[in-house]
Amino acid sequence: MTDAAALLRAFDDQARSAEWTFPEPDATVERDGPLFRVSWPRRRGFVAGAPDLGITGAELDELVARQRDFFAARDQSVEWKTWSHDLPAELPERLKAAGFAPEETETVVIGLAEDMVTPVHLDGIVLRETRDQDDIHRMVASSTEAFGKDVGFLTPYLTEKKDDPNTVIVVAEADGRVVSSARLEIVAGTEFGGLWGGSTLAEWRGRGIYRALIAYRAQVALRRGLKYLQVDASEDSRPILERLGFVKVTTTTGYVWQPN
Repeated sequence: MTDAAALLRAFDDQARSAEWTFPEPDATVERDGPLFRVSWPRRRGFVAGAPDLGITGAELDELVARQRDFFAARDQSVEWKTWSHDLPAELPERLKAAGFAPEETETVVIGLAEDMVTPVHLDGIVLRETRDQDDIHRMVASSTEAFGKDVGFLTPYLTEKKDDPNTVIVVAEADGRVVSSARLEIVAGTEFGGLWGGSTLAEWRGRGIYRALIAYRAQVALRRGLKYLQVDASEDSRPILERLGFVKVTTTTGYVWQPN
């Protein structure tokens, strides 16, 4: 099944709730009407909900303000994640009016794991899974260089996730150096796995590493009984993924509020 509407229904029905279902012991998940609000002691908060919040106008404004004020009292920032097919359509404007700023819009693409397993030959590059803390530090340093911005926030996140059986961390090494990395996050109890990370050092791009990491994780996904792979894709990776057979189903934008 590669019909976009059917894939989107499967995503909304099965995998969407993973955005607010966190296994970390220090996460607190609270329900506020149609929303789920997630907070941590030292990480920015997260807010998301069902495809149709079921409210508009002043009631929606009050809901937005409550989330902002909750995190303002904690002196923490918060991301409200939206999808372009969601209702009410006025939500992004209401968020901006309340002081939330949009981050980069990403394209949600979904593919069948069985279609993504074609192996890619890599000359002098080894892919391997890891749960080693030193590897995590090395891959975060590599990702920071690859993205051109500090992604140090990934270190505590991956440290929490490294012993989670539903998280598979993969590094690509050449001459003992981490040149690329990515991870598979299995959505427990569903047919979905999320592909995250996917950063490659500039001088190692164009050698098939990105495609090889997808194929490696697709093989893991199939062994674990998964059917679908989902990616929140940047404009750099979206064309590659579509050529591999991934299908665009919607877009997603995070709206972030920061304390003064």
